[in-house]
Amino acid sequence: MSAFPKVHDLYVGRVVLGTVLATWAVLLGLDFIIGGLMAELGDVGQGNYGFGSAVAYVLYTMPRRAYFLFPTAAVIGTLMGLGQLAATSELTALRALGLSRRRLGLAVAMALAVLTALMVANGETLAPWGQRQADALKASARSKDLIVARYSGLWAREGNTFLNAGGGEERGKDGRTWLELHDVHLYEFDDAGRLESIARAATAEHREGGWLLHDVRRTWFEAKSVTQTEAIEERWESRLDDTALAASVIKPSALTSAALRTSIDYRKRNGLDASEYEEPYWGRWFYAFNVLALCLAAVPFAFGTLRAGGLGRRLFVGIVFALGFWLLQTQFVRMAGVFHFDFRLAYLLPPVLMLGASAVLFHRRSG
Repeated sequence: MSAFPKVHDLYVGRVVLGTVLATWAVLLGLDFIIGGLMAELGDVGQGNYGFGSAVAYVLYTMPRRAYFLFPTAAVIGTLMGLGQLAATSELTALRALGLSRRRLGLAVAMALAVLTALMVANGETLAPWGQRQADALKASARSKDLIVARYSGLWAREGNTFLNAGGGEERGKDGRTWLELHDVHLYEFDDAGRLESIARAATAEHREGGWLLHDVRRTWFEAKSVTQTEAIEERWESRLDDTALAASVIKPSALTSAALRTSIDYRKRNGLDASEYEEPYWGRWFYAFNVLALCLAAVPFAFGTLRAGGLGRRLFVGIVFALGFWLLQTQFVRMAGVFHFDFRLAYLLPPVLMLGASAVLFHRRSG
């Protein structure tokens, strides 16, 4: 079987790509309105966050939304495209010309490989960049004292004190949650604008009534001298809005694979739980495999279930197939987080099970 595409491969690929793109466009349109804009309306009116800001926020997140919706669009579009060919007996004609079912699967895979490769690149470039821009826009619009800089992390102001943090995360223990910032710098000025002190803290935890700084080194600037002090812990009485800060902290989904790998290594070196970063990291690695495996597992339906069905039946089967796979993988991933087994296994097993079930169905319909 030649690996190079022939005329019938290009024809099947064109039909499948057309239905996938149409399905993708519909899903993105619905997600833009329902999952994006409608969800943001509840925050409109907070600070300077208006309707225009909400629209801009959702637009920035569209590359990420396209990335996550593509597998669903791919399987629904593939089933609709192949169902269309089956309903018009074009698959039967192609079979009469010598097109095997394996060749049909290869034609589908070759067509989807192009879009899948683009989405993999999108997941490492536009999607995380757009999410960071969206979070920065929303955080700065909702709080007048908060700015998220592109290269220098988070900046916030509390009176004459300016805070800069390299990053942070929300942590929890015993039913309590708090915001923890890393690599924190505090710049304190007097009323005349003269720099009074610079403090560097390894971490800053938001507690009731203020912030708790850890491993603090502070430099004081006097009129004719400079002094330094160190403290294991120091309390900073501040009313700085931790909710706005938490919204501005870069989430794992907005990081590239390289940044996720760095965060995983850092947490493991320090004995911390890295599962929050391992889940999206391995999800990126298995993304292409999941898309192609899911669509190939759906190919046997084109030779029976969809042949006699109309558009509604194809759409129903596609949605059920995609939803079933998503639920199965979600449960495996959650189990990996709870029982601490390898996330690679959690991402590998669902598509393998789908392909196994599809192979059995494929063999029965070939018999």
